Amino acid sequence: MRILGLDIGDKRIGVAVSDHMGWTAQGLQTIENTGKSAVHAKLQTIIDEYKPDKIIIGLPLNMNGSEGYRAEAVKRFGQALESIYSGEIVYWDERLTTVSAHRVMIDGGVRREKRKKKVDQIAAILILQSYLDFYNNTRKEG
Repeated sequence: MRILGLDIGDKRIGVAVSDHMGWTAQGLQTIENTGKSAVHAKLQTIIDEYKPDKIIIGLPLNMNGSEGYRAEAVKRFGQALESIYSGEIVYWDERLTTVSAHRVMIDGGVRREKRKKKVDQIAAILILQSYLDFYNNTRKEG
């Protein structure tokens, strides 16, 4: 089972993928958000290569759990993604993943200019890993 994780930003989209067992998330790449057709073409290539069973999209909720403008934009992105992907799309709470991604890189000694290029990919890893941990723990209990 392969699962793709996406962190959707205005300028960049972080992409992560799970291992075949669905236990760990690894970063794939960061896609520059240069327009719908270019992004869809790049995502189609990734989908064709990895054949994910589902795609997890980070949903940027407000701190009180409500959905704001950014969450609506991410959902529109997910709906548009349905034109190239027929599998399940899951929206996953991504509150503070970008902050966590920056913290991980700062703690790892990554310089500011490199952090900017990698933050979305690291956030996608954190989103996907959070989902995988929840999914695997739920399976164990059930």
